[in-house]
Amino acid sequence: MSFASGLVAICSLVFIASPLLTAQSGSTEQTIDKIVQCLPPPVVVKGEPPACTPLLTRMQQLHIPGVSIAVVHHGVIEWARGYGIAAPDNKPVTPETLFQAGSISKPVGAMATLHLVQEGKLSLDADVNTQLTSWKVPATTFIAPGAIVTLRELLTHTAGMTVHGFPGYAAGAPVPTLVQVLNGEKPANTEAIRIETPPGKKWNYSGGGYTITQQLDIDVSHEPFPKLLHDTVLAPIGMTHSTYEQPLPAAMQANAAAPYDEHGAPVPGGAHTYPEMAAAGLWTTPSDLGRYIIENRRSLEGKANHVLSQAMTKEMMTPGKGSWGLGLQIGGSPSNPYFEHGGVNEGFEALFVGYENNGEGAAVMTNAQGGSRICSEIMSAIAIAYGWPDFKPAERTQIQLPPDALNQFVGSYQATTPSVTFTFTVEDGHLMGVAGAQRKIEFFPESPTRVFAKVVPVEIEFVKNDKGEITGMVVHQGDNQLSATKKK
Repeated sequence: MSFASGLVAICSLVFIASPLLTAQSGSTEQTIDKIVQCLPPPVVVKGEPPACTPLLTRMQQLHIPGVSIAVVHHGVIEWARGYGIAAPDNKPVTPETLFQAGSISKPVGAMATLHLVQEGKLSLDADVNTQLTSWKVPATTFIAPGAIVTLRELLTHTAGMTVHGFPGYAAGAPVPTLVQVLNGEKPANTEAIRIETPPGKKWNYSGGGYTITQQLDIDVSHEPFPKLLHDTVLAPIGMTHSTYEQPLPAAMQANAAAPYDEHGAPVPGGAHTYPEMAAAGLWTTPSDLGRYIIENRRSLEGKANHVLSQAMTKEMMTPGKGSWGLGLQIGGSPSNPYFEHGGVNEGFEALFVGYENNGEGAAVMTNAQGGSRICSEIMSAIAIAYGWPDFKPAERTQIQLPPDALNQFVGSYQATTPSVTFTFTVEDGHLMGVAGAQRKIEFFPESPTRVFAKVVPVEIEFVKNDKGEITGMVVHQGDNQLSATKKK
């Protein structure tokens, strides 16, 4: 868990208007200006003057070379803009610049899998081993004897599979076959994908599960995965600037962004190769993700259905454990839900959000490690400008506590799942906290037992026993919670 990331400076930035769209109205230009001139902080404190930072300044602070944004309004892509540079030669980011989408590959890829289900070629609830031919999910003797894994469990991250994510393969490094990845055999750089908890019992994010789905799709369709995705999803939706081909074909490389690390240095050799295409292999643009958002919304209404039927789209959007549907995380209110996914590859980070009912949404892509932070801030600015009910800054109330009251929070707290140590100290009257090896940040009291950070939307609730002694803490971040026990 990360409380915050470091701030550094980068090279000069440029702005490119979208040639994809017709001239925007004055009101749209004013909205765009409002967004790019005022990225709000993640936390707003009641009584303090409102603060915001221009996008280009924020990019410099966070060392983000390039950003691309597309906004969906009233069911159409209202505008798309590029900011900054795409590569070390100072090539500017444009709306046509390609970025690796990271885990956003999963929900787009899931549509192809569900299309195969719709055609009767796959079953959501059958044992996947009955249709896997190139590889089988190994039986587990100790964890869940006799357990089967279903496609529904793989798509909803409830199959109990190992391997959270994939680092990819640097330029010049040998790239494994998909079966080698599944078995953790060299030159694969991740462990074997296996059952680690009883299938169906709990939610646990697994890119490994989606790699099994990729093999299943290939075995059933008898087609290369990039071709299957092009024919069943990308082309029907109109995602003409997208591909799952890994590495990126030479004909598309001129429009591709180069990845940068968290220090602003280009990733040696350029973009990594991801044979785990369903989990991390998509190259795309925010505008194409906007088309994906629009397709889902119109399919829910029974008005598009280029890939999935209305019934299958509704099933895809139905949340289960962890608020996940079949490839997408579902949030918002029951009356106004949204679907979303983020993505992180080596040197690329991105985020998209789409509302199910009102035709609103946006996609933001960056070519920098750590870009998720600015993606969230841009999404918050878009939410404010367009009046979305979600994604706005968290609002907190700060109170004053005597210095002695802060001292009771001092100590180390251990969480087990995931394993991370939180440490709190008081320095010159300020409560400072750090998670693992992350950067130390300040926390501010909002009650005698609850503190919050200003640089990220994180709250800490300290837990007391019957004697009034602090014995643990609970980390609150959005809808997620993590408990930790105070070390003796």
